[in-house]
Amino acid sequence: MQFIEYPKCSTCKRAKKWLIENKINFIDRDITTETPTKEELKNYLKTSGYPIKKFFNTSGNLYKQFSLKDRLETMSDDEKLDLLSKHGMLIKRPLLVSNSFILIGFKEKEWNERLCQNNMK
Repeated sequence: MQFIEYPKCSTCKRAKKWLIENKINFIDRDITTETPTKEELKNYLKTSGYPIKKFFNTSGNLYKQFSLKDRLETMSDDEKLDLLSKHGMLIKRPLLVSNSFILIGFKEKEWNERLCQNNMK
């Protein structure tokens, strides 16, 4: 699995710590230096089944700076994917990417259910 993070993000740090504590193997990827490509993002969308809006970091400065709250509704999915692939900080993080599922953001309960089904915590 790939763990796509912004290393300075406190939520990403908590998620990474959780992965390590639960002995979950992952490959680390910095979202600012290795921003997911448009093709990767298309695959994430297909795998996750989530709407594209869920991939946007709506509380981030860049989202506000680009006035995306008002613009997203009128943009095509292709335009949204272009934006996300060019500006990693627009992507909600962390992302945990496997072949069969994608987790967006860190919600411990959701991660526990998906990744530690055999552990009773």
